[in-house]
Formats: sequence, C-alpha cells, structure tokens
Amino acid sequence: MTRDRRGRLGSPGDGPSPGSSADDVAAADPIEVARSIALRQLTLGPRSRQQLEPALARRGVPEEATRSVLDRFAEVGLVDDAAFAQAWVDSRQRGRGLGRQALAHELHDRGVDPATARAALDSLDPACEAATAAALVRRRLAATRDLAPAARFRRLAGMLARKGYPAGVVHRVVREALAADAVDAADAADAADAADAADAVADDLPTDLPDTLDLDDTAD
Repeated sequence: MTRDRRGRLGSPGDGPSPGSSADDVAAADPIEVARSIALRQLTLGPRSRQQLEPALARRGVPEEATRSVLDRFAEVGLVDDAAFAQAWVDSRQRGRGLGRQALAHELHDRGVDPATARAALDSLDPACEAATAAALVRRRLAATRDLAPAARFRRLAGMLARKGYPAGVVHRVVREALAADAVDAADAADAADAADAADAVADDLPTDLPDTLDLDDTAD
C-alpha cells in the first residue's frame, strides 16, 4: 500500500481514473483516440480544423496524432474549412440576419484563415444583404415611431451596425425605410381626414329620408 499526497491509502498501481482522457490516450492508440474524439465533435455539428485541434489537445492527444488524423479527414472531406465557412455564412445570414462584418468576425473566431473566409463572404449577394437589412429595419419601425426622427435613425442604424452591416448599407436602408414610413403615415393621416369629412357630411344629411326612392320622380 502507498499513500497519496494527502496521506490517503492507495494501491501501487493507482493512476488516472478510468475513463479519463489521459487514461484513454495512455491505454489506446493515440490515432484511434484522436479519430474517435474528432468524429464525436463533427457529429455535433460542422467544425473547422482550427476548432478540432484545441479540442483534441485538451483531451491529451499528441500533436502528431492530431495532425495525422485531421490530415486524413481533410483528404476524405470530413474536415473542409472552405465548406464549413460557406455553410456558416449561409446559415447565419439567413437565420440571424448577420451582415458581412459580423460574419467575418465569427469566422475568425472559429479559426478560418482570412483567404478562406473572404471567399465565403464574397459569395454574399449585395442585393440579398440589403434586402435582409431592410427587413430587419421594417420589423423595428413601429417600435420607434414615438421617437424624434434623429433618434429613430440612430436607433435603427445602431441595430444594423451591431448586426455587422457596412455603413453605406446602413445609411441607405434606414433612410429609405424612414422615408417610406413617413409616406405611409401621411397616407394614413389623409385617410383619417377623409373619414372625418365623410362623417361631417353624414351628420348634415336629413334624418327623415324615405325608405325607397321614386326613380321616375325626377326634376326637370
């Protein structure tokens, strides 16, 4: 029997606890361990190579085994940073309405190299990006109608800027949305005025009109 650092009794063969990552790597072929961990990560969702490398390192996989497995995964298409970047851009642009700058930041955080990220971002259709920005603004317009015009502009422009849209797109989309909203408001006011005028005319009509009209009884 031996004692550990805290004086507790243990057997001479005490080591890493069963099932720990260190125990896995020590007891099994590092290549197999790396392959198993990487496959589990990819099952959870697409991963870039730069995301998988630290995940394997945290589990104690040697660098050589990591490099060998990820090289092989790249050869067979299981790890493809270009496909990952393109899928990420498409998904986040449609699902979250993110602009180019926010998407570039997210790809950088996930270890995608600048050239690969740029290729994915260049696939964005500027017209589609502007349409997405306009849709985001339209959803927020009603909530800003109590604000002064300058405050409305700042509120809506700030929202798009946080979503990663470039300044040119932000200014154009917000100006157009506010102009259209002003026209809609004016049309609504005109309609209300017309309704008020119709009510006033109705109030002036006599209240003892006959139930039917004699169409033959016309004035000369």
